[in-house]
Amino acid sequence: MCGAELKIFPEGVQRVARVLQDKGHAHMPVMLDDAARTAQQAADALGIAVGQIAKSIIFRRQSDDAAVLVITSGDRRVDERKVDAIVGKTGRADADFVRAKTGFAIGGVSPIAHATAPVTLIDRELFRFEAIWAAAGHPHGVFQLRPQDLESLTGAPVADVAQHSRAMSTMNLIACRARLARVEGQNVPSPCVSVCCMSAASGLCEGCFRTLDEIRAWSSLADEDKRRVWGLVEQRAGRVPA
Repeated sequence: MCGAELKIFPEGVQRVARVLQDKGHAHMPVMLDDAARTAQQAADALGIAVGQIAKSIIFRRQSDDAAVLVITSGDRRVDERKVDAIVGKTGRADADFVRAKTGFAIGGVSPIAHATAPVTLIDRELFRFEAIWAAAGHPHGVFQLRPQDLESLTGAPVADVAQHSRAMSTMNLIACRARLARVEGQNVPSPCVSVCCMSAASGLCEGCFRTLDEIRAWSSLADEDKRRVWGLVEQRAGRVPA
């Protein structure tokens, strides 16, 4: 991509494109029709899973005012205690700090081409995917890469920096049992995973995502009705934030 072609991009995207070009990266930035300020917006625009969005989150290290960049999977939340244990105590970064340190506005922060090199950590959760997408310095700009490309592009270590909630710890078990429930002709397995705690906010069990009435009625349900409940369980589990 020549200089004239780069000029069609906003300034922040031009910086990102130059770094990608210098590194011999296979994919240049592309501009989306609509802004992708959140991981979900970006995933919807690209037609991919939200986890495939590599979102860049900036923290402010208290000891020296350095920017700490955590590149995490779009379906995960950063555990600040884990970050602090690695880099030192951090705090939230406001929009002015983000702009001054990175040269990008919130919603378009790229993992590369920062105005001032940040302290960077790569979330290991990104390595669940073969292909991911990251912001390219503008709310409309993104570029494709592999998780391992982040290591070569940033020189940063891979770390466990994501939150792992109790609900998420049961998700794999729920998914396995749901698959079994779909194929069992008789004796459809119960969604119960022995986490029996009703959420006051949702009215659902935090372990199996059923209402109290559904739990009470389970043993008397026909297999067809049990599979219907399983369908509801899968829908509800899919809406639980990571």
